[in-house]
Amino acid sequence: MSLEETREETQLRWNGGLEFTAERAGFETRIDGDQRVAPSPVALLVEAVAACAAIDVVHILRKGRQPLTALSVSTRFRRSETAPRYVKGLKFEFHLAGQVDEAKARRAVMLSFEKYCSVYHSLRKDMELEWTLSLNGEPAGGRD
Repeated sequence: MSLEETREETQLRWNGGLEFTAERAGFETRIDGDQRVAPSPVALLVEAVAACAAIDVVHILRKGRQPLTALSVSTRFRRSETAPRYVKGLKFEFHLAGQVDEAKARRAVMLSFEKYCSVYHSLRKDMELEWTLSLNGEPAGGRD
C-alpha cells in the first residue's frame, strides 16, 4: 500500500509563533515549540512512547489475568547537544499496583520494548533505553 492509499492522515495548522494544532480522526493536539501553552514535538514523542508501552503492559497483564489496579510511567530523556537535537536516550519508571506477579510485570515491560511498542520501534536504533519497575511502591527490577 502506498502512502497515498493509507488512511493514516493528520492535518497540522499553524496558529502563529511556534504554536500549532494537529487534527486527526476528530481529535486535536496542541503543539508549542516554546512549550509555553502546550508540549513541544519532542515532548509529545516521548509521551507517545510512554503511552504506547503502558498500553502494551496493560494488554499483556490483562491477557495474563493479572489484577492491575494502577499504572503510571515517569519519563526522562536526553537529547543530542547539536542539531538535529534528536533523542539519544530514554528512561522510563513504571509504577504498578495490584496483586500482580513481579516476573509477569517485568516480562510485560520487556515485551513492550522488545516486540510490541510501535512508537519505540519507529525511533533511532542507536538510542539508549533504560527502564525500572516498582510494584505496590516497592522496587521490582528492570534494566539499568
